Amino acid sequence: MTILVMGATGSVGKEVLAGLVAKGVKARGMTRYSAKIKDFPSGAEGSVGDLVAMGSLGKPLNGVEQVFMVTPLSQNEIQAGRNAITAAKMAGVKKIVYLSEPLPAGSEAIPHFRNKGLIEKALKDSGITYTILRPNNFFQNDLWGQAAIMSYGTYPQPLGNVGLNRVDSRDVADAAINALLNEGFENQEFAINGTDVLTGDGIAAMFSNQLNKEIRYGGDDLDAWAKQSQHMMPAWMVEDFKVMYAYFQEHGLKASQEDLGKQLAIIGHDPRKFSDFVAELAHAWSHS
Repeated sequence: MTILVMGATGSVGKEVLAGLVAKGVKARGMTRYSAKIKDFPSGAEGSVGDLVAMGSLGKPLNGVEQVFMVTPLSQNEIQAGRNAITAAKMAGVKKIVYLSEPLPAGSEAIPHFRNKGLIEKALKDSGITYTILRPNNFFQNDLWGQAAIMSYGTYPQPLGNVGLNRVDSRDVADAAINALLNEGFENQEFAINGTDVLTGDGIAAMFSNQLNKEIRYGGDDLDAWAKQSQHMMPAWMVEDFKVMYAYFQEHGLKASQEDLGKQLAIIGHDPRKFSDFVAELAHAWSHS
């Protein structure tokens, strides 16, 4: 059995590919750029494909029975997702594990959340066996904030203070691997969350504690955040994220007890703690 990992260089995809190889599974990573194949773990196959160009997907999908599918945030995301599903069906793929979004009530106003919902519908309509993963905001998103935290003493992600059950992307990868390799998760949807409700002020305090210096929360001013971010991402993405952060600030993104209980079977262990993640980052950043 060959499993294809789409988005094999992303924060979750790279962990899925490495985890499958470590278990002795025949795994193939797909990337748009051939130069990145050299970074795949030893034992993994590499293949070049672009979800926007459906004709490029035949080779990566050749002989594949299962797919871990990631649709990268882009202006072509819906078409990319539909292309992947169509190509997978043509190739005879039996199961797709799809990395989606939480999609609570009202979150369809967030453009990339809405896109994921439309791709989910196409997946369900395809007749292919599926498992849908709905992870919360990743711990690893804070890697982008190293300069702001270390050089300016500011935690920059404007998450607000209602709170989110943020999750380690490694836990999401563990859930994906289990869904691919084990039975019992077919045609189901799983929210994947951490156990702690985290706020902007609380996260800043954790970084302060671990770094032994004051780290302030940058605050909820989304116009100020957008002005800072326009140099790092395209305008359409800034606007998309502004809508997302506004939702987080108003509603949060908290897990239900039902979700926390249900996810244990698919993750296979208790979720990693954000405090441990911050300790890892603080050590790495302080010694870099």
